[in-house]
Amino acid sequence: MRRFLDSLYRLGGYISALQLMVIMVMVVLQVFGRILDKALLTLGMDALGLQVPGLAELAGFLLLGATFTGLAYTLTVGGHIRVDLLHRALPEKVQRALDIVVVVIALAITTFATWFSVLLTYDSYDFGDVSIGMVPVPLWIPQAVMVVGLVWLLIALLDALVGLITGRITHLKDEAPQE
Repeated sequence: MRRFLDSLYRLGGYISALQLMVIMVMVVLQVFGRILDKALLTLGMDALGLQVPGLAELAGFLLLGATFTGLAYTLTVGGHIRVDLLHRALPEKVQRALDIVVVVIALAITTFATWFSVLLTYDSYDFGDVSIGMVPVPLWIPQAVMVVGLVWLLIALLDALVGLITGRITHLKDEAPQE
């Protein structure tokens, strides 16, 4: 089970990285297209019109996906920003108890966000909502990716809570997956 969960978290990290790479490729192609069009116009030729309509909107949806699909992986490798000045000054047992309290609070917030994201996604699907940009994207698609990322985060938080309670991990930063 441990290997499966670590693979699941890693998959989220890979998907997140892939989405960021797609954003980069789209932006680079857009910049090169503009440069080529400008060069052609300078030479007195017709521009090819290589601009991608709705690129900013598509990049925004991909960024949303990258953010949410990467949450669980980032948690498990200790990559989330933590202010642990106070945490480090506390005794070991108090640190562990504080970690448990923080994970329970994070679970509550993430459960709330997941539930209402599911409702939002269903409403968008039910009403046939599409984005208002140049490319009409059904809004349930990026919202569904957000829900998947939140569910992944819920699983990672439950895993962290069980690990803290059972003593498998002593601090949240100790939860990095074993390669």
